[in-house]
Amino acid sequence: MIIRKGTPIDMNSVLELIKELAVYEKEPNAVVVTVDDLVRDGFAENPLFYTFVAEIDNEIIGIALYYYRYSTWKGKTIHLEDLIVKENKRGTGAGFALYSEIIAQGKRDNVKRIEWAVLDWNTPAIDFYKKTGAKMLEDWNLVQMDEKGINEFLEKINLNT
Repeated sequence: MIIRKGTPIDMNSVLELIKELAVYEKEPNAVVVTVDDLVRDGFAENPLFYTFVAEIDNEIIGIALYYYRYSTWKGKTIHLEDLIVKENKRGTGAGFALYSEIIAQGKRDNVKRIEWAVLDWNTPAIDFYKKTGAKMLEDWNLVQMDEKGINEFLEKINLNT
């Protein structure tokens, strides 16, 4: 198995894994991002995200997609957006290898925190994260506003730009 940085050529496989994750997370129609979006946003002069891929025999079997955030308390942090391994390749060590590479990247970057979200019903992932020393923040709620919510809010306050 090889763990390496993702390239624009890998984005087709990355998108397929993102779609597989959406099915696993019971949101099969939620993915609207395209390969072109991934190439543009991940490989521009100021990339919006970075990837590591796990590859066996020239097949990408897993990815870790992350980006940098800034904490007013901690400074530079990493947000792990997705850690995905093909369902039929789970148990190969790819997930652990990708996870380890993200942690190592955080150390190389001298970040003070690495964070991610996990669905409350995904007990295999929760158990894995806890076993590695990650803390589950029980007193915080994840808050999001989707595109519909953004538009409705702006219309409500007459600030539709």
